[in-house]
Parts: sequence; structure tokens; C-alpha cells
Amino acid sequence: MLRIERILCPIDFSECSARAYDYAQSLARHYQANLFLNHVVDFGLPPYEYYTPAIDFEEVFRTTCADARGQLQEFARSHTRIGVQPECFVQEGAVTDSVLSFAEAQMVDLIVMGTHGLKGLDRVALGSVAEKVLRKARCPVLVVRKAGHDFISPGSAQEPIQLRKILFCTDFSDPSRRAIEYALSAAAEYNAELTLLHVLEDMASSANIEEAIATATHQLDKLIPPGAVKGGKIKTLVRIGRAYQQIIELALETQADLLIMAVRGRNAVDLAVFGSTTYRVIQLGPCPVLAVHILKAEIMSSAGIVQP
Repeated sequence: MLRIERILCPIDFSECSARAYDYAQSLARHYQANLFLNHVVDFGLPPYEYYTPAIDFEEVFRTTCADARGQLQEFARSHTRIGVQPECFVQEGAVTDSVLSFAEAQMVDLIVMGTHGLKGLDRVALGSVAEKVLRKARCPVLVVRKAGHDFISPGSAQEPIQLRKILFCTDFSDPSRRAIEYALSAAAEYNAELTLLHVLEDMASSANIEEAIATATHQLDKLIPPGAVKGGKIKTLVRIGRAYQQIIELALETQADLLIMAVRGRNAVDLAVFGSTTYRVIQLGPCPVLAVHILKAEIMSSAGIVQP
């Protein structure tokens, strides 16, 4: 049984982080998890401080951090909905490193963060903080950006997030087989319809297409847990084409509320895979994406393999 007990939501006071906080609150309620709000003060000194006027940097630092704490507490007061009691933390340092170190120190099970990416250059790059957290985090990361359709109901104080349709994308690798636990759990918590999708790429010969589709469909069916009924709340689908394009098209067609994908380990090859599929879906997709990091050690442990 999947357990999510500690959720971290980094806050930069933007509209994007406010949207992410709605998702973090909803998940915290459903999983009865502790919720941490974290704001980082990146207080870099000038490179040549002897050229600057005499300034009491220690006093400036104290004042800045105190202001940040006040602003974070006000953010929590004005954005927190019924039934949630977040803990607020302010750190000083490089934003990405601070978020990651906080997550590890608090043994966080999930990071929920907002990112921009609305148009122009922002559309191409998620932003350095979101990208680095996605690449380096040791726990799943839910990325919330401006969506193609809105699932947040401002009039509902108790439950602003309505996840009705969840799309899980799998390549049948060990990481994606482990990541399906998150898809099944979220679908159960929100009573949502779950679609399991596999995309067939590089199908040069049409003669093998029917056989490949049948094989992939059988593999998808094997992912459905005993007792669950295919065709009810759980569906399977095989599509042909570029993986990220087909995933995005299906999410648009079905108006999916959440995409869930596995991210492999942390080496150079894995990062290339992350950049070519998962990253593009996060960049261009119409809804939030839960990137589930499954580390090599975790896969080996689940298989009963002991590392030397």
C-alpha cells in the first residue's frame, strides 16, 4: 500500500506556487500527510563588496528573513483551506540546493511545485529551479503549471481539486512498473478514471503493427491489479507515434486532470531519456505531471537484490 506521509511545497509567492499549493493541500488531506511550506531567501552578496557603501549585511539579512517569514505566514493564512495545517519554513541559500536538502532532511515523500512556462522562452524552459529539482530529487515531484483547463474550484473551501481522469504512461520498464502504484493509489483516493497508456514508437513495418498492439495490450492488462475490472474505472490504450506527442494528444482529447510518468535513475543516459519524453510532456502538456523517481537501489531492493 502506497504511503505519502510528508509533502513539501516550495513557495515563491507567485500565482504558480499558489496553484501548486492547492494541489499539495488536496493530497495532504487525502493521504493525511504532514504538509511543509518552504520559502528560500537567496541572499547573495555583491562580488566586490569593498566597492559598495558601508552596509550592515547582517542586519539586512535578519530583516529580509523576518520579512520572508511574515510573508510566508500570511500566504499560508490566506491560501490554506479547511482541514490543513501546514508548517512554514524559511531558509537562506541557493534555491534548488535548499529545496533538495530540506526534502532529504525531512524525508519528504512528495514535492509539489509550481513552474511557469507560459509562452516564448518560458515555454521552452521550465525554469532552472523546477528543472534541477526534477532531475535531482530523490522522491516523486508533482509539477503544476498553467493548465489547458482548470480543475480548481475556487468556490469549494473543503476540496478545491477534482481529479476525475488520470493518465498513466508506461514503457514497461522496471521504473514504470513501480510508478503505477502512484497512479492506482491516486485513482482510488479521488475515485478517478485511470487510463494506462503505452506508445509504440519506430513502427516502420505495418505488417507487425497488429501483433505489437496485441502484445502491448496484454502487457497493460497484466498491470491491472487482481479484483480491478478493466473497462470500468480502469482502461488501457495503445497508440502509435512519438511518445511525448501521443501522450500530450491523448491528455488533450480526454481532458486528463493528471499525468503520471516514471523517471529513471540519475545517470547521463537516464537524463537524456528524461529530456526527450518526460521533460517534453511536462513542458508542453495540458495538465500537472507527477514525475515518479525510482532509483536504482530501490528497484534492486524490490527485486530482492542486495548491493555489495
